[in-house]
Amino acid sequence: MYRPNFLIIMVDQLNGTLFPDGPAEWLHAPHMKALAARSARFANNYTSSPLCAPARASFMAGQLPSRTQVYDNAAEYVSSIPTYAHHLRRAGYYTALSGKMHFVGPDQLHGFEERLTTDIYPADFGWTPDYRKPGERIDWWYHNMGSVTGAGVAEISNQMEYDDEVAFLANQKLYHLARENDDADRRTWALTVSFTHPHDPYVARKKFWDLYNDCEYLTPDVGMLESQDPHSQRILKSCDYASFDITEENVRRSRQAYFANISYIDEKVGELIDTLTRTRMLDNTVILFCSDHGDMLGERGLWFKMNFFEGSARVPLMVAGPGIAPALHKAPVSNLDVTPTLCDLAGISISEIAPWTDGESLKPVIDGGERTSPVLMEYAAEASYAPLVGIREGKWKYIHCELDPEQLFDLEADPKELTNLAVDPAHAEVLEGFRTKRDAKWDMAGFDAAVRESQARRWVVYEALRNGAYYPWDHQPLQKASERYMRNHMNLDNLEESKRYPRGE
Repeated sequence: MYRPNFLIIMVDQLNGTLFPDGPAEWLHAPHMKALAARSARFANNYTSSPLCAPARASFMAGQLPSRTQVYDNAAEYVSSIPTYAHHLRRAGYYTALSGKMHFVGPDQLHGFEERLTTDIYPADFGWTPDYRKPGERIDWWYHNMGSVTGAGVAEISNQMEYDDEVAFLANQKLYHLARENDDADRRTWALTVSFTHPHDPYVARKKFWDLYNDCEYLTPDVGMLESQDPHSQRILKSCDYASFDITEENVRRSRQAYFANISYIDEKVGELIDTLTRTRMLDNTVILFCSDHGDMLGERGLWFKMNFFEGSARVPLMVAGPGIAPALHKAPVSNLDVTPTLCDLAGISISEIAPWTDGESLKPVIDGGERTSPVLMEYAAEASYAPLVGIREGKWKYIHCELDPEQLFDLEADPKELTNLAVDPAHAEVLEGFRTKRDAKWDMAGFDAAVRESQARRWVVYEALRNGAYYPWDHQPLQKASERYMRNHMNLDNLEESKRYPRGE
């Protein structure tokens, strides 16, 4: 059976409103634009949860956080949940990860045969929120507005160092996989390359920064609102907004750096595709490009993510490769659909776990059909005092938290989500329909209780494990130096020929 290779490129905190049909025209992103031109492009794709760890766990499993129990950035991802890496590996694929996936817990592989880098974030329970103390800031790890006031130019940063390494090792791995192309028993492969840009801090290299010196999009369309909904108020408090004097220049510089880092990532994407092309693997490789969640970028006065507004929850999704027709698809879809889609494209059945999978394959959409099921979202992490749930269906978005008034937006008429129709009697029937869907899907009291139990348990375990001898869970990549380059147990002639690709012509 024919099976393609997979290159899954994930970026971090990339706002999907900047990808109405591939990258917006004004973005300096030639490589992503070239990829978009040959991709199935999903203009209304959504995260399952607008925060790194829960979004990525859901992305890899096709399950909502209420199933994975990865509610926040310090919740353990248990080893018994099958990910797309497990499904593909079970079918014979070689699976590898270069970069971030924010796995929490002692299992740092989750189906990947190999991880080329360590993660950029800690793997322990130290970032656990605490619903027992609503409004308490955990200053040593909660976001604050220093990312905005400190925006600017640098030639190296913690995140640049990481992503430079991620790209280098990913390209090195592609060369290694190319050398095996001529082997009769070679395995198809699935390489996931996961960058941490354009995630804040908003710091960019000058060559990318300068691309946006005259950019007309450095000011948000909607500034700080006079009246914020309760969850947005909680976000502002959690980010310690009141302690900072955010100027218009801070906002412009933050957005310029963010756009610059999209161009930085574009260069990395170009390098990967160039390596695929030069190693003759492009024509047999499906490339999937996505982000875990978005960034509000100062819209409504909000930054980062942690909410269901478009800037935070809507993310790019592009799929290119053999048998995939380039087209724009506007119906709402979800990152939850990625795992079923990858398996479908590889001809792998996931029927055994389908009853516990929240996503669905997008291959029928790629082949000309429609995804009509509602898109579901959940959030139960920092800045929330109780879980939030969201439903995106047709032109509507519905948001519910037991603590707050409901929200209902018509995204066709009101793309900036400024008019809450939940209070409009003319939309009572639509609102009631979403309430019915909500109650059919979620037991909100049970969801809240499960989150509180998870948090309380983790606080006990974390504080215990920080006493006495400390054994970290952070992934330590292994390199067998005795098997690299040239060693005396190797035949030199065989070595040089095996490491060359293409072979001697």
